[in-house]
Amino acid sequence: MKWTLFFLYLLVLAAGYFLQVLNLRHLKRHGGSVPPGFEGAVDRQDLARISDYTLALNRVGLVESAVDSLLLLVFIFGGWLPLYDQWIASLADSFIVSGILFAFGLQLAKTVIGIPFSLYRNFVVESRYGFNNMTIGLWLADLGKGLLVSSILLGLLLGAGFWVVQSSPDLWWFWGWGCFAAFTLLVMYLSPYVIEPLFFKFEPIRQRSLEESIRELMQRAGLQVSRVFQVDASRRSRHSNAYFTGIGRVKRIVLFDTLLEQMGESEILAILAHEVGHWKKRHIFKRLLMVECAALAGLYAAWRLIEWGGVPGLFEMAPVSFAAQFVLLSFAASIVLFPSTPLSSWSSRRHERQADDFACSLSGDPESLASALVKLCRENLANLHPHPLYAAFYYSHPPVVDRVQYLNTRAEAAENKSS
Repeated sequence: MKWTLFFLYLLVLAAGYFLQVLNLRHLKRHGGSVPPGFEGAVDRQDLARISDYTLALNRVGLVESAVDSLLLLVFIFGGWLPLYDQWIASLADSFIVSGILFAFGLQLAKTVIGIPFSLYRNFVVESRYGFNNMTIGLWLADLGKGLLVSSILLGLLLGAGFWVVQSSPDLWWFWGWGCFAAFTLLVMYLSPYVIEPLFFKFEPIRQRSLEESIRELMQRAGLQVSRVFQVDASRRSRHSNAYFTGIGRVKRIVLFDTLLEQMGESEILAILAHEVGHWKKRHIFKRLLMVECAALAGLYAAWRLIEWGGVPGLFEMAPVSFAAQFVLLSFAASIVLFPSTPLSSWSSRRHERQADDFACSLSGDPESLASALVKLCRENLANLHPHPLYAAFYYSHPPVVDRVQYLNTRAEAAENKSS
């Protein structure tokens, strides 16, 4: 069974790499043509930069993925996991402490391995195409703060989780799921006040007329928003974005300062109307519910398999700790769940289309949303020619060319109806 799992994982890797290569070849073949809806907005020089940028990012991603996968295979199938497990056990007798140390060590190793790729991505690729504004000092500060925050959050979650496993051997899957669900909601609630301000400076939006227009838009949607902020995203990158954050009464609208520079008022309102659509259509709740249901099913399956006692034997290992068995199960789950990737992506794309429809109805201005998408693609050098199979498998949003065509069709239909 050990080598069956090994070759199944290689098959999953091969399928993923095949899709990426297919996507890049498709871009090379069609990347020089201006797609419908982008005439006058992008020229051949823009398309060349988009192709080069996409190829450069994907090359880095492919190498990083290959390194990660190789180290994972060596760790599990090369005998490193039992040795690491024994070393952690020698450091602490406590089930809870050893479990936390086990996870922290893996998290630290993953961070260290990712450092050269992050540096290359930010200070070579992003700088080459005019996006990166970070200094090494800011990058190091973000790395340190990110490690600190993730360590605290991970420590709290794992501490509670391992305590539950120790205290309730037969029902830890249920109580552990409860801890996970409560922790997810807590982070969503605290993030706007505690986590995000560690990395960005938030201030009230400076354009009063825009803030009034946003509040009017929110009122039409029947949505109460506590504050409208702009954030100094340009300190790090020229990429632009806008998003909602928080839950319940602490919902906020956050606009990147780069977005405010690039977009007109009608386009910003159209983008926010799309985000409002996610709230009104309860997409965030549905996605959260989907995640929690998957977590409950996964923890129950893990409990049954660990109770069975044969997990290490599937990998031809001697008995290992609870934490090590969880790593093995996570590895197996990545194989089993890979075929479900396009279903998850389809569900997300369906939500995005619904949000576009809501934005058109709320703002009555599909042209501005289409124009905003065109600008976002041009400013962020987004791939305008993804392979259909790759997009169907991985894209969480409909391909932007399809979205723009759909919105322009809606605008034409509305114009014909009015005339």
